[in-house]
Amino acid sequence: MPKSPSESLVIKSELVLPNDTNTLNNLMGGRLMYLMDVVSAISAQRHSGSTVVTASVDNVSFSHPITIGSVVTLTAKVTRAFNSSMEVHIDVYAENIPAGKTKIKTNEAFFTFVAVDAENKTKAVPELIPETEEEKTRYEGALKRRELRLVLAGRLNIQDAVSLKGLFK
Repeated sequence: MPKSPSESLVIKSELVLPNDTNTLNNLMGGRLMYLMDVVSAISAQRHSGSTVVTASVDNVSFSHPITIGSVVTLTAKVTRAFNSSMEVHIDVYAENIPAGKTKIKTNEAFFTFVAVDAENKTKAVPELIPETEEEKTRYEGALKRRELRLVLAGRLNIQDAVSLKGLFK
């Protein structure tokens, strides 16, 4: 049965503590990627109703450092479901409440997950039906991002990337 992106929404907040920071007192990138992987995996599990494994991570951008004492809020939502895989978009926001700094967007990325059964075999996932304009835009772009991932991984010839053909004329 098809599902809406809002059914996969996950919002998680964490406080940046000293053991999460580097020598500049900023959140370590690896720690942030761990948090992003966890929230996006939960989102993919909600959509698929099954165990999921991380297949790829696209272009994690680090726009602003996240300082010690900040509250990091991550939001994740499935943008499109294919046969057994799902693309999940993650936004990261930080706010340093004691310092009076307002919430800013610091990072975003797309993660891809594959649903698996008890024998670790791929499993079909429900169709995703986008509802809002933003969801529809991300849904349409997901096919291009998927084909680009597959081309870069050497699993798809550029000639077979139908949705990318217009970009390479």
